[in-house]
Amino acid sequence: MIAFESAGQLATRIRKKEISSRELTELYIERIEKYDNEINSVIVRTFEKARAAADAADAALARGESLGPLHGVPMSIKESYVIEGTPATWGIEAFRNNVAASDGLAVRRFKDAGAHFLGKTNVPVDLADFQSYNPIYGKTGNPWDVSRTPGGSSGGSAAALSAGFTALEAGSDIGGSIRNPAHFCGVYGHKPTFGIVPMQGHELVANQPEADLAVCGPLARSADDLKLALSIMAGPADREALGWTLNLPAAEKTKLRDFRVAIWATDPIAPVAREVEERSLQVGAMLERLGARVSYTARPNFDLEKATINYQTLLNSVMTAAWDDQTVAQMQAKVAALEATDLSRDAVNARAAVLSHREWIRANSRREKLRHAWADFFKDWDILVCPQMATEAFSHDHRPFNDRNLMVDGEQQPYFQQLMWAGIVVNSYLPSTVFPTGLSKNGLPIGLQAVSAPFRDYRCIEFAKLVAEQIGGFSAPAAYP
Repeated sequence: MIAFESAGQLATRIRKKEISSRELTELYIERIEKYDNEINSVIVRTFEKARAAADAADAALARGESLGPLHGVPMSIKESYVIEGTPATWGIEAFRNNVAASDGLAVRRFKDAGAHFLGKTNVPVDLADFQSYNPIYGKTGNPWDVSRTPGGSSGGSAAALSAGFTALEAGSDIGGSIRNPAHFCGVYGHKPTFGIVPMQGHELVANQPEADLAVCGPLARSADDLKLALSIMAGPADREALGWTLNLPAAEKTKLRDFRVAIWATDPIAPVAREVEERSLQVGAMLERLGARVSYTARPNFDLEKATINYQTLLNSVMTAAWDDQTVAQMQAKVAALEATDLSRDAVNARAAVLSHREWIRANSRREKLRHAWADFFKDWDILVCPQMATEAFSHDHRPFNDRNLMVDGEQQPYFQQLMWAGIVVNSYLPSTVFPTGLSKNGLPIGLQAVSAPFRDYRCIEFAKLVAEQIGGFSAPAAYP
């Protein structure tokens, strides 16, 4: 089915005039109008502008002009990005009327590459959940089972790709927000090395400094599309471009047998379901059969529990930065009453919310030691394969965070415990590609992370591509033919 082909394949079809940009754009519009009422992924629709852009792309092709590698390809993008004439609310009621006057940087870069936009896809409130629902746009379901979450915060992005509503997507990630939805929906997602993709244009308020930890990156139905989209998104913004350029190294290995791969299939700090653990072990066994060097015990040299606390500290410091004075004062009173020995998740998050600059510097120094430990680890290993999340997509649960738990093989875990798998990557600014590995016994996707050293983004993506050649890549949910 052409709707599920990769963006690169679709661009080739358009260039060869096997299909026009207008025909492809109408195909996606028809699919959204037919199927998206029950999924609710494409929540801001710019269909007339998409039709006009498609006609312009076809006219340019008729004149022999190329608009770029995505010439005439229709795509969508996470609601948190800025597109002229559309709201960027981040699901926050107070920003319901936050309509952009111009396109943001990422949108401009995709347009400069020849793409045009069908609309924007759904998110959780403040981009802060494994589920994508908010008071403005409502709830998004998973195309594999709409009673379950598509993930968050780029949940609408992954759902739209999986259901065949769009050719390509872009999301953002501070706690797995690209990778978690990719895993739940059976698509590909890449969290870039911190700093290589500008965050400008992914914003509620313009001209803000870029936050610690957060990145923008692509989601797609193939590893090749991730590579193409990353090449479009990455590189300095205008001000920085005066003084520096980005030169990401190409993937230096193109056969799986040449890779050195560590498998981290589960961990007592954040245990994953046996079926997810087995999927990592199966990938390891496949790599061994092909002749790759594989270890199931190699780990970076740091205390994982302390590393997780360090990530919680730096993450919650970012996530609470916009609190008002009254809320900060209340949290300061709570922190003052804590025992110094209390290292519970709640206590760590409370302290992070009112962290002094001095304590942030100390936390950042501890992070730097973690980054050096990872650098040493990746001298010996090319890729770390590990879970992204403990389970397959779970049922919608919109109770307050403190009332939620995650069931893992019949045992309750704290809802946010699984941030460990996302956070060890985020906190040390590492690149990671989530790739599909097939379905669970319940018929739901399972994805894994391929993590590598900083700036080895294309190595992660190439590894994911090669794995797909062995075990298969994206498959479409049967409910949306």
